[in-house]
Amino acid sequence: MLNFEIHIHQFFYYQVGLLWNDYFREHPTYPREMFRRRFRMNKPLFLRIVHRLSNEVSYFEHRRNAHGRYGLSALQKCTSAICMLAYGQSGDTYDEYLRLGESTALLCLKNFTYGIIQLFGDEYLRRHTPDDFQRLTHAFC
Repeated sequence: MLNFEIHIHQFFYYQVGLLWNDYFREHPTYPREMFRRRFRMNKPLFLRIVHRLSNEVSYFEHRRNAHGRYGLSALQKCTSAICMLAYGQSGDTYDEYLRLGESTALLCLKNFTYGIIQLFGDEYLRRHTPDDFQRLTHAFC
């Protein structure tokens, strides 16, 4: 029983390392173009979002659990949320790669959207103008 728990714990950190090596290390497995295609944004913007969320939204802080082990990183949580938004996929699509279940992925998505609105809303979100309404009305008629 103990060996099984150690194996799962080590496998969890192995998987987190895969995400880092695949996309975020100095010479990643996948090139810049693949990152942009996969995440629908460039890497500096992605990392800016992860950095701001991990420093300013408590849900994205990298914390230890009751056993003293680190839980999911901000990178894992943001990757899950962004992939769900980018592809419209369900919460359990990335459970094996990112090591998080469906309910956790949905919680990541909820906190991600709230965090983005809180941190970037004033800068990037604005009210619709009459021209916007006119364009949308004509697009759907």
